Amino acid sequence: MRGSDLPAPRDADEYIAQQPAAFRAILEKLRLIIKDTVPQAIEMISYQLPCYKYHYMLVGIGVNKKYCSFYTMNPSLVKSMKDELKDIRVSGSTLHFAPGEALPVELIRKIISERMMQNEILALSKKSKK
Repeated sequence: MRGSDLPAPRDADEYIAQQPAAFRAILEKLRLIIKDTVPQAIEMISYQLPCYKYHYMLVGIGVNKKYCSFYTMNPSLVKSMKDELKDIRVSGSTLHFAPGEALPVELIRKIISERMMQNEILALSKKSKK
């Protein structure tokens, strides 16, 4: 959630620092989970949000006025996990949750692992076509 008077963040540190205090801790926690799960992921800003790239875009994090957001960047994955996500607010490929109601760490790791596998398969298929 950015005010219009704030400059676009240059990196995840800047993005997190620009957020209200209630959101900062969960953003840092998500960031650590992502980096721990995929140490080789590249952290970057895309669409003014912290995103993580592993071959291709992997996942992203952000906030809006009420919720933290975890961007899975794959609507099909979210659909395939509908039973596991039944108690979570979902919009397209994004999971939304209140700062005090963090997503289960194992769920986050599962989503990241699935996205890694999808990206690896995509990278291999593109490599084999060359």
